[in-house]
Amino acid sequence: GVLTIINLLTFLIGTKMTPAKLAMGIFLFSQTTVGMLGNSSILFYHVILIFTGKHLMPKDLIIGHLTFANCLSIISRGIPQTMSDFGFKYFLDDIGCKFIMYIYRITRGVSLYVMCLLSCFQAITISPNNSRWMRLKHRATKFISPSCSLSWLVHLLLNISTPAKVSGPIFNNNATSRISYGYCSWFASGNVATALYLFLLCFTDGLCLGLMACSSVSMVTILYRHKRQVKHIHSAQHCLKDSPEDRAAQTILTLVCIFVISYSFSSI
Repeated sequence: GVLTIINLLTFLIGTKMTPAKLAMGIFLFSQTTVGMLGNSSILFYHVILIFTGKHLMPKDLIIGHLTFANCLSIISRGIPQTMSDFGFKYFLDDIGCKFIMYIYRITRGVSLYVMCLLSCFQAITISPNNSRWMRLKHRATKFISPSCSLSWLVHLLLNISTPAKVSGPIFNNNATSRISYGYCSWFASGNVATALYLFLLCFTDGLCLGLMACSSVSMVTILYRHKRQVKHIHSAQHCLKDSPEDRAAQTILTLVCIFVISYSFSSI
């Protein structure tokens, strides 16, 4: 273990990394490690529940798909990007680049869709029984599994052209039509088909983010309505500075804002 660390430090010194590059590499390594440990732990827990025959709730199925997609996304993008920032080069050939970028595009889209599905399902679940969502509440559980499976199929087909646009690292300075990620390169063509493809991706991403925002606003509205209904109970509890509804609403808004900002930065 000590020898491995010494060899790594020797390699980093030999590559003459700048402090900014080293700091970015350490940040990405920490982020990748935490994300991988967190998602893999939740996924492993759900796998244990399946093999032990425990009954899974609909939200458990959604979270299982989400963590699986996140793990694949970290493996296909987080780890290669971290290695590239630490100065490792030529560790992927042309086929490897096509494969991991295809997997990343699929899992990135699935992750966003499943997050949107989870938000909508939670909004339907906490909706009052006398609302117009009552009929959806009974049907929602039946559509969870088909919706998750359909998401994988749709993004498999939607990103089928990705391998044709990706190649191994390009070191030609005249290759202005390619975007280099350090470990792979993306061919950026300006034809109509590419513009339509990008528009379709932006439209689907925007639709999912919009539905997430609407479902979050719906949940916050339901919580504040419930707060007004039980106001006489909270008024008797002077020790509570914030009501449970306030804390839940703040948590929802905070998580949604963090997710949208993080997803927006990852799209740049």
